[in-house]
Amino acid sequence: MEERTIPRAEQAADRLQGLYRQYGYLPYKMSKFEEYDLYVRNKSFLNSPDILTFTDLDGKLMALKPDVTLSILKNSRPAPALQKVFYQENVYRTGRDTRNFREILQMGLECIGPLDGYAEAEVLEVAVRSLDALAPDWLLDISHLGVVNGLLAALGLPAEEERRLLEALGEKNTPRLTELCLALGVEDAARDRLCRLALLYDTPAAALPQLEALAAGSDAAMRAVEELRALCELLIPWADRLRLDFSLVSDRQYYSGVVFRGFVPGLPVAVLSGGRYDHLLARMGRRGGAVGFAVYLDQLDRLAPQERPAVDVLLLYGPDTPAVGLAAEARRLRAQGKTVRVEREAPEGLTFGQVCRMGG
Repeated sequence: MEERTIPRAEQAADRLQGLYRQYGYLPYKMSKFEEYDLYVRNKSFLNSPDILTFTDLDGKLMALKPDVTLSILKNSRPAPALQKVFYQENVYRTGRDTRNFREILQMGLECIGPLDGYAEAEVLEVAVRSLDALAPDWLLDISHLGVVNGLLAALGLPAEEERRLLEALGEKNTPRLTELCLALGVEDAARDRLCRLALLYDTPAAALPQLEALAAGSDAAMRAVEELRALCELLIPWADRLRLDFSLVSDRQYYSGVVFRGFVPGLPVAVLSGGRYDHLLARMGRRGGAVGFAVYLDQLDRLAPQERPAVDVLLLYGPDTPAVGLAAEARRLRAQGKTVRVEREAPEGLTFGQVCRMGG
């Protein structure tokens, strides 16, 4: 019987490592620190603006790593083939609800290079399987900046006014959107499209026809809708766990396409976050595409402790049970990756996931 409790951080890391290797991603190791300038130049890409620094012996200002993606892009070499790596690293930053620095265990993967539709969809497939390894019930919210950018570009507004509309869209604040559109002289039909986009939250099957209608008239937005449709078709086995949500409006300086966030029960914040970040790759002097995600393992430890059984299976046997059959059954269970304890009677105080009996 599969254990479906949400694992603690270290347990989750073990599960995810195996998953990423299944898809051919290779482990990537890096230094605990980088030159501070790397993070200053890309501060808006970071989850937290706070950075721990120190002066190296040669006088350079260094920083304890607050992010992994930037380090991978800086230190990896361009190649004609896709670079597929995963990492398990500690990062150093302030938490969402505290001003104190923390050492945070983080996992994730990056796919960098000549991306095509399959490579991008595979990253999302690994993301949903990551969530499935963490919880029996989860949701993945998906957006595409091409839809948002296309609809905003059609309005022909200055960058600052676009930013204000984007902020209201991210908050699903339709009264604010309406107020801004009226003040900026946005036509009623365009205002209605933005408000409907802000409130759209549904499965791909239900949301895509609505999205197609909203994107009509913008070639860029329609191309993004078709990209989303193709991605969702490749994720059909998990379609009931996907939601299209265009309040996901990550920084447009860095992200260039699909963005997504994953949620598990009991946590009010995303435990997984990622997207397509071609713009960041270009800012760092690299060609090609890039997509990836991070799993915030520290969030799992905020949940109420859940005791893991001492063994997965307690295999009990009677006095007449043939030893050969008993040994074969124990081997079969262990071959499934389960821990098995074989006993005549259940030991006092032993915790187990399931019990199997052989003989009387």
